[in-house]
Amino acid sequence: MLKIYHNNRCSKSRQTLELIKDSGQEVEIVEYLKTPPNAAGLQDVLQKLNMKPEQLLRKNEAIYKEAYKGKTMTDQEWIQAMVENPVLIERPIVVKEDKAVLGRPPENVQELL
Repeated sequence: MLKIYHNNRCSKSRQTLELIKDSGQEVEIVEYLKTPPNAAGLQDVLQKLNMKPEQLLRKNEAIYKEAYKGKTMTDQEWIQAMVENPVLIERPIVVKEDKAVLGRPPENVQELL
């Protein structure tokens, strides 16, 4: 089963979810703005993405520009910032077992289907 960290207001997230549904795969939808991952969950996703926390940040968000732009932080501090401000997490993220992809572009999800 796939898991998608989803924001319905995001066109890329909606397109990625549509590709998953069209493939016939079962999918668990996590609306991460309503139920954000905890630090351990986010660390696990980052490991599956093979990314550093700073690479997963949405740097055009107002909260990033106001509170974090130009700051040097540890990986754990970036993870905590995303846990406290889930809008900072790039989306969508699709997870299947021990692999994950970022749905930008949505076609990236084909790797997991």
